[in-house]
Amino acid sequence: MDEATVERPVVGIVGGSRSDFPILERAQAVLHELGIPSELRVVSAHRTPDHLFSYAETAPGRGIRVVIAGAGGAAHLPGMLAAKTMLPVIGVPIPTAHLGGLDSLLSIVQMPRGIPVATVAIGNAENAALLAAQILALGDEGLAGRIAERREAQAASVLDDESNREPLPG
Repeated sequence: MDEATVERPVVGIVGGSRSDFPILERAQAVLHELGIPSELRVVSAHRTPDHLFSYAETAPGRGIRVVIAGAGGAAHLPGMLAAKTMLPVIGVPIPTAHLGGLDSLLSIVQMPRGIPVATVAIGNAENAALLAAQILALGDEGLAGRIAERREAQAASVLDDESNREPLPG
């Protein structure tokens, strides 16, 4: 595939280190399933702050419309990105060895007034991808339809479960 046929990413997925990728790749898989081009990069708030600032400042000009940022421990990446860009930022708390990700969750959700970061459950990159898709679907009827189809399939998988084969009593 040549460069002209590769779609520019519209969702930026970033993690503070490569060790965050196994969780963040699940977001990328959901976005791919919905036909949303994305990129996955390491951007560390603490080790490479200048790179973080550059990423945040250049993202809109590169076509990025939503950022998903995964971070563990002190978890400053989502908040610092939100402080440096007007794009919506969705934080994914990465589970940690000592507190199971509660430290990450609390660090991400405790943003000061005026700099919001949407935050999903610990390790739930799939929901971050779905939220990003819903934001993008506000201006894309085709994408909205694909999200609706995904939800219908999800509901059908529950209703089709063998435990629901017999009608409810009464």
